[in-house]
Parts: sequence; C-alpha cells; structure tokens
Amino acid sequence: MTIDFSKYSDGLVPAIVQDYKTHKVLMLGFMNEAAYAQTLSLSKVTFYSRSKKRLWTKGEESGHFLEVKSIAVDCDNDTLLIKADPLGPTCHTGADTCWSEPNHTDDFLLYLEEIINLRKLAPIEESYVAKMFSKGINKIAQKVGEEAVEMVIEAKDNNAELFLNESADLLFHYLLLLNAKGHHLAEVLSILQKRHSK
Repeated sequence: MTIDFSKYSDGLVPAIVQDYKTHKVLMLGFMNEAAYAQTLSLSKVTFYSRSKKRLWTKGEESGHFLEVKSIAVDCDNDTLLIKADPLGPTCHTGADTCWSEPNHTDDFLLYLEEIINLRKLAPIEESYVAKMFSKGINKIAQKVGEEAVEMVIEAKDNNAELFLNESADLLFHYLLLLNAKGHHLAEVLSILQKRHSK
C-alpha cells in the first residue's frame, strides 16, 4: 500500500476511523509516517496530534483504544480508511462517536452480540448470559448441541411456534459460543459472502 505523505506540506494525511462491525464513522485524525508505522506495530490507531505535537495513541489515557482490523488508502493515495474495534466510547466527551451518534447497528443480531458482551460481565445471579459464561466453554458448547437437537426434533413436527422458538434458542446460544471463542458473527458472514462470490 502506497501512501503519499508528501502531498501536504505538514506531512500529514487524514485518517477516517470506522467501526468495522457497525460501519459508523467514529472520528477523523491525522497521521504522519511515524504514526502510521506505530499503528501497524501496536495494532492500535495512533495519530499525530497537531495540538500536542507528538504521536498519540487513541485511548492511551482512557483505555478506550481503537483496535485496528484493516487499513485502506483512497484512490489518490492521500487519505486512509481505518476499520477498527472501539474499546469504549471514541469521543473525549464520552459519546460513541465524535458526531454524538450512537454506535450500534440496525441489524438486531449484531446488536444482540453487543448485549451478550455486556451481560457476560454482569453478576451471575442477575444475568443468564453471565451464568453461562461462568460455566466455561464446554458447557456453552454442550448447550448449543442440546438446542440443535431440540430444534431438529421440532422440525419433524408441524408446530411452527415450537420450531421457531427452538430455532431462536439455538441462534442465541450459538452467539454465546462465538463470543466465548473470541469471534463475531461478522466473521462468519464474511466467510459466507466469500463462498457466495465464488
């Protein structure tokens, strides 16, 4: 990837940061060659701060890092698009984005993934999700298997309500398992999309 850092007199190029899951634009910053190199090295978005006159890794004080998932350069080689996973609010005001937009998707399954991720940290007496995570990966995987069997059993009958409810149970527990393994539904969808394009 070729980036033209010499195009502007200050050696900085704009870097647009987008949430890789929700596709919301989170913020805009500027990078010089050193900031870009540090971004690649840390896998965390690092800018050149024009006010501080130094490299600045987003989240270095708050802990709200932007973990890099991909970087692309535009057709003029002078603007970066960084897709990242935000570890908390992006804006210094506490807002999800620097435009005060809520950073969640209209896709309910992706929204449900976010809820699962939040609930697993709740007290186990208050959250079914937290209780499942406390039992470990084997129990979660076993539960997926149980729900799959129950769905198959209902598929053999003609009760649509029971079949759809068991399907919902299976899908929910599958999302738990994905989270427990450190993965996201978007990764699975990406594989399906690649297969579809072949």
